[in-house]
Amino acid sequence: MIVGIDIGTQSLKAVVLSPEMKIIGEDAIAYQPDFPQAGWAEQDPGLWEKALGPAIHGALQKAGRKADEVKALGFAGQLDGCIAIDASGSPLHPCLIWMDRRADIAGVDADQVLKTCGVVLDATHLAAKIRWLKRNAPDVTRAAKFHVPVSYMVARVTGAQVIDHATASTSMVYGLKSRSYDEALLAAFGIRAEELPEAMDSAALAGHLSGEGAALTGLRSGIPVAVGTGDDFSSAIGAGLVAPGRFINVLGTAEVTGALHREAVIDPQRLVETHAFLGGHYYIENPGWLSGGALVWFRDTFGLASFEELTRLAGEAPPGADGVTFLPALSGAMAPEWIASARGAFYGLTPAHGVRHLARALLEGMSFAMRDVFDRVKALGVEAHALRIVGGGARSALWTQMRADLLGLPAETPRHLDTSAIGAAVLAAKASGAIDDIGSTVVALNPVARVALPLAQNAESYENAYRRYRQLFSSLRPLF
Repeated sequence: MIVGIDIGTQSLKAVVLSPEMKIIGEDAIAYQPDFPQAGWAEQDPGLWEKALGPAIHGALQKAGRKADEVKALGFAGQLDGCIAIDASGSPLHPCLIWMDRRADIAGVDADQVLKTCGVVLDATHLAAKIRWLKRNAPDVTRAAKFHVPVSYMVARVTGAQVIDHATASTSMVYGLKSRSYDEALLAAFGIRAEELPEAMDSAALAGHLSGEGAALTGLRSGIPVAVGTGDDFSSAIGAGLVAPGRFINVLGTAEVTGALHREAVIDPQRLVETHAFLGGHYYIENPGWLSGGALVWFRDTFGLASFEELTRLAGEAPPGADGVTFLPALSGAMAPEWIASARGAFYGLTPAHGVRHLARALLEGMSFAMRDVFDRVKALGVEAHALRIVGGGARSALWTQMRADLLGLPAETPRHLDTSAIGAAVLAAKASGAIDDIGSTVVALNPVARVALPLAQNAESYENAYRRYRQLFSSLRPLF
């Protein structure tokens, strides 16, 4: 059996695969991030460690299997976090997670970062956070390594200081062409190469479970552990995105969208980033805006009982929400432009509008941001003839249909929607020698279960609403 782990923002998930590569058990342990002040977002790495054993135990219990039957372990998880560890491997501070925007990027050449790394110069990325910590956290003078959440957990359970090429390519100091850290950008951020984990393939063997790792996981020591990858990439792998042709939409706490391409195309408009990926492909993606998190905000703000009630209310309003428009920028805009200081907004309200119109506009606004990314990816020459939707939001038939209508493409949802831990497990299966081919394995493991075809009668309403959304963004841009 193989165990895959996803270190999420709001929970740690575990999945168990049988020797036949079937999902036979899943479990999750919830926790929350901290927001010490505006623009800051942190998480105690101890939360992940404490959740690890119980999540694995719960998944094994549901599978009806024992811990000593597990043959390999893989990790995936949230990108763009930053944790400094000391020589003993202990964290020196809370993790600055992906939502954290306190970092300093002044003086770094944005064009150089884009050309070399394929990414946008942004405070959320690893190198900026390392620089902030070095300048503002006194304990970091004792740092032996700087990790992202996945590489941190792999180090904790194996002692190996490794990171995969895809996750390294989000750091702002990794060269896409050289497949190594770039000396000029390391110098620009004040980082030494030896302070970062070694870049390896995500399906490579990182090491074997140590005694400490066995204590944290409840598994037997000595089993293989894969290098693993960030959740943007593992979600795509677990959803079956292993070759070009499909545009993926991951509806989690954040909404990640993108597609695979055979070439490392760079977006001069800086809407999408380019990352290393399995099989020599490149993942052309937007790392996402607050999406599931926006639903949580709306549910709590308007006193709704559940997400199902939110979806039901949205379904009572027509496409276009009778003229109400929502900008999905509660934590800054990521589409149609990256503007960290942008803020969310509802526009078009009259006394005739109610909560159902706001709920509909909320779902549509995030779908419009997806359309921004899709149009940009296509303009860069990336193939996309179908939409693959995963994550918790994919359980909503309304949201899935909305996106199919907006793009004019069939929207596919696979059998299993929480795909990051599945991707982690498949990488572990490859690293341990349990499988030879990731692509054929994951397609058989998680086949398409439902397809929503675009409805022609909704096309005009959505086109009009999308134009209003773009006009509203342009009009409010001076305020951002």
